[in-house]
Formats: sequence, structure tokens, C-alpha cells
Amino acid sequence: MNDAPAPTPFDPAAAGWEQLRWHEDGFPTLVGPFWSKKGDAGWTYGLLAEDRHSNAHGIVHGGMLVTFLDQILGITCWEAAKRDPVVTIQLNTHFVSAARAGEFIEARAEAVRATRSVVFVRGQLTFGDRIIATADGVWKRLGAA
Repeated sequence: MNDAPAPTPFDPAAAGWEQLRWHEDGFPTLVGPFWSKKGDAGWTYGLLAEDRHSNAHGIVHGGMLVTFLDQILGITCWEAAKRDPVVTIQLNTHFVSAARAGEFIEARAEAVRATRSVVFVRGQLTFGDRIIATADGVWKRLGAA
């Protein structure tokens, strides 16, 4: 019998993270919440993986990880596009290791290049020092030729 107490769940708010509130409704509210924190190296985003994010194998579903990447790379492109609307036109994802419920997954992204019509971006998901996934993609600037 193991009488050790269960680990305390990670509390992003208590650790200085702020909940992203760019949508009050729509798809992101179904899969979040997503979190953000600004540091010396720029913005970092977070997702506290829950049981509801898991697949039948007990690991975070790849679709959830891609959704998180799409949101965070999209925010990065939106900033690079001077907050003009952008939409995903290509997103390449490479799964490197599994994530599990209870892990606080962090995302970092950078705009590689922004033109008048598209923004190129790359990023990665990590838990601690472990890389979970990497991604790169292209976002279309709406209203651009």
C-alpha cells in the first residue's frame, strides 16, 4: 500500500500565467484554456493537459497537440502581421514524444518571415526539457493580395 499523497496539480495562475481570452466563444473554448506568460525571451504559451485531451492509449491526442500549435503559431503570425487577420494555409507537425494528462505543455513560436501576403512561422511544444512536437507553417494575411 502506498500512502504517499498524490502530487499537487500544477496551477498556472498561481505560477504567474495568465489565461488567454482572445475568444469568448468558438472552438478554442472547447479545448482550452490556453495560458500565456511574457519573459525575457518573449511569449510562452501553455496548456494544462487533462484527461479529456487524451486518446485511447492514455496520452494526449495528436489532434489536441496540433490544435494547440495551430492556435499559438497563429497568434505569432497575427502579431507579425501587425494584428491583421491571418488564417492557416499550411501546418506541418512532427510528433517527437508523448504528453500525458497533468503535464503543463509549453509552446514557443517565432515568425521566420512576414511578407505582404503570408507569414512563415515555426515553433515547438515542450514539457520541461522534453520536446513533444515541432511545427512549421504558413499563414495567409487576409485582405492581402
